[in-house]
Amino acid sequence: MPVSATKTRRVAVLADSDTRWKWGALTANRIAPENSDIRLDGYLLRGRATPTPRQLQEVGVHADSLREVTAVEFLRAMAQESYDVVVLALVGGGVQAVLHGLKRVWEGQARRPVVVTGYVGVVYEKLADGLLLRHGADLVLANSRQDAERFRAVYEGVGADASAVTEVALPFLGGEPYAGEHDPYTVVFAAQPSVPDNRRDRTYLLNRLIQHARKHPEREVLLKLRSKPGEHTTHIEELPYQKLVQRLEPPANFKLVYGNMGEVLDRTDLLVTISSTAALESLHRRVPTVVLTDLGVRETLGNHHFVGSGCLASWDQLDDGHRPTPDEEWVSRQGVCADGSYAGAFDAARERIAKLLDRPGGLPALTPYYTPATAPGYLPGILARHHLGPDGSVLPGAPSADKEPGPVRQIVRRAARGAYRHGVQRVAPVIRRMGEL
Repeated sequence: MPVSATKTRRVAVLADSDTRWKWGALTANRIAPENSDIRLDGYLLRGRATPTPRQLQEVGVHADSLREVTAVEFLRAMAQESYDVVVLALVGGGVQAVLHGLKRVWEGQARRPVVVTGYVGVVYEKLADGLLLRHGADLVLANSRQDAERFRAVYEGVGADASAVTEVALPFLGGEPYAGEHDPYTVVFAAQPSVPDNRRDRTYLLNRLIQHARKHPEREVLLKLRSKPGEHTTHIEELPYQKLVQRLEPPANFKLVYGNMGEVLDRTDLLVTISSTAALESLHRRVPTVVLTDLGVRETLGNHHFVGSGCLASWDQLDDGHRPTPDEEWVSRQGVCADGSYAGAFDAARERIAKLLDRPGGLPALTPYYTPATAPGYLPGILARHHLGPDGSVLPGAPSADKEPGPVRQIVRRAARGAYRHGVQRVAPVIRRMGEL
């Protein structure tokens, strides 16, 4: 039987944070049609969470090219370059703005790329808002069967086309299945930048982790952190654990760790979190996993998503040796694929993209649900944040950069980011505390 020739597909990924870059770049590799290689061009949206070189290195995803852009600069690149697939790994408002901008940029073109978007992890808040802001892409990826059902229900409920919803799985799952206890036995707490969001609760969690380390000196207890002070990820972190721990005296078997979550899971015997997507990575590898109930099971924490998982427990229970058993049916509905079916999780997306690329006459214009007619009081503000008018055209006075910024501009930009991060992590908490007096 003849073997089809390998074809190179050009893929662009636009991301606004380190975690979304990881999701977007890995997704691009997962959804490339069969018998094709990809050339991956990365575009990092300039903003408060633009990844630092260290964060990009930690993600560990190779790109053939990588540069920082504004939304307007990205749209100009899309008008000049020829791509097969464009992956938008952005917050909902960013996706909506770029969709309208791309619609305008590609007007009159015989062919355009397939546009793909989705979510980095667990969708536990702003479901309708986030989904409708992503509507208009050719594929809206759902990371599980449960998400796919919820996404379609939202679209159909407002009379929007739900055919773009495509079930896949998280693109960063993988690694060897858990094979038994390590030496030393290792407990990992996967911290989140914005959950919980106050000093009292974060200090409580830190104290309980340190207490666990003291109670079990034979164990290694690790606090897995997403970013270093001064860096931002998907969410703003006003109270970094690194600063909170400076006031405490943890034992020698307690450590702070960074790096790729998959590498940390290689030595993990018990993964503990509030609601991090790391729990799904852990469950995928059948590592014992706990979602904490100490602060309650609440929508604001996101741990309500794990109701029915069998993973809910408190630190008291963990200190006493309790190990939850995950509910297999719940795990299956979350796209975790602990049963070994992960290899086929992206087949439907690959097949759909291949059909769209081969569609006679090319693809129709992008048609987001939000338009100046359906959301006249909402859409213009979203577009204006990215210097776009209500019709997706570039507004007068939008930033322009036909070449790399000079040294002075780069210094000013870094200083502005530093001032912003200082304000978020130092000034804002002080003002908030003063307001509570």
